[in-house]
Amino acid sequence: MERSPIHEAMRKLSSTLKDMNLSFAIAGAMAANMHGHGRTTADVNILIGRDALKRFKTEWIGRGWVDKFEGSKGFRDTLNNVDIDVLIVGEFPGDGLPKPVAFPEPDSIAVVSDEIPYVSLKTLIELKLASGMTAEHRIKDMADVIELVRVNELSRSYADELDPYVRAKYQAMWRAAQVDEDY
Repeated sequence: MERSPIHEAMRKLSSTLKDMNLSFAIAGAMAANMHGHGRTTADVNILIGRDALKRFKTEWIGRGWVDKFEGSKGFRDTLNNVDIDVLIVGEFPGDGLPKPVAFPEPDSIAVVSDEIPYVSLKTLIELKLASGMTAEHRIKDMADVIELVRVNELSRSYADELDPYVRAKYQAMWRAAQVDEDY
């Protein structure tokens, strides 16, 4: 029914950002859910530009949202008690170091569902692979890719559509997705 506090926080944030005419896309587990992978989460991830985030915070921090801590990119929806984690356009997933895969402009990759823009499946997979490849503690990103391959019945050749940086890792995750876990 999508009536959890997390869904409510996502809709509230989406509505506010759209009213402000700011470009953004929902990322992370909520995007994985939209793409068919039923993933639980305790927060909402958004992809947004640095200037757009600054404008949002200037107008809304203290009015239903609070910073997680002073100087934080992230913030909290106080009504729903849900953290909002922020991915900044141009920054890099995983270890944060420069690599061929960076957080893209939301308008260039967003797909809309129920009037909410989400990171496209291709972009979500690229970002999760780049994250897991460069930050060992992000193993859940690899598991998410395996499940996205399964639920979307992605082919081995889907790798050809991805950034070359992540193709070999996609192939490995695709092979892992072919394992039947019914013993």
